[in-house]
Amino acid sequence: MDGDFRTDFVREPQKLKHHPALVLNADYRPLSYYPLSLWPWQDAVKAAFLDRVNIIAEYDDVVRSPTTEIRIPSVVVLKEYVKPQKRVAFTRFNLFLRDEFSCQYCGARGDLTFDHVIPRASGGITSWENVVAACGKCNLKKGSKSLRQAGMSIRKAPRQPSSEELRNMGRKFPPNYLHESWLDYLYWDAELDA
Repeated sequence: MDGDFRTDFVREPQKLKHHPALVLNADYRPLSYYPLSLWPWQDAVKAAFLDRVNIIAEYDDVVRSPTTEIRIPSVVVLKEYVKPQKRVAFTRFNLFLRDEFSCQYCGARGDLTFDHVIPRASGGITSWENVVAACGKCNLKKGSKSLRQAGMSIRKAPRQPSSEELRNMGRKFPPNYLHESWLDYLYWDAELDA
């Protein structure tokens, strides 16, 4: 293969991992904020080739085949609207997001686990209304005791969030990496400062 056809990616394959594409719904909003809706560049190129998305922003880098050269998409928008799910999955991640990644007993951030407000040993169930994010220290202190027995209080009563609430909460916690081409599409529906 002639060196002219080789890209930096052939010489540095790890570089390709740094080119995710932000995926927007047909209304130009991200499919999700947290985790941010991203596709690997290969999926974005394939979707564009299959005419499922429009490319609205690109990286400066290109990929080549023997007959085609394409700039790597950085933002794609779906051609067909995908209706957001109304039901929120009860997952550890969504629980932590609902509780803003902080212990609901002391407010600490960092290594979190989850705790049953009414202990399972006392008939408590694993549900949105009975489970909260807790740091290890508070979880150990509370153990299988009630809040009153442990001398603890809860900061915010646990409840099932709506998908809209979780989406808005996710906007408060941007990922570590945001490409400049994404910024106009991430917060366009936010209220502007006066």
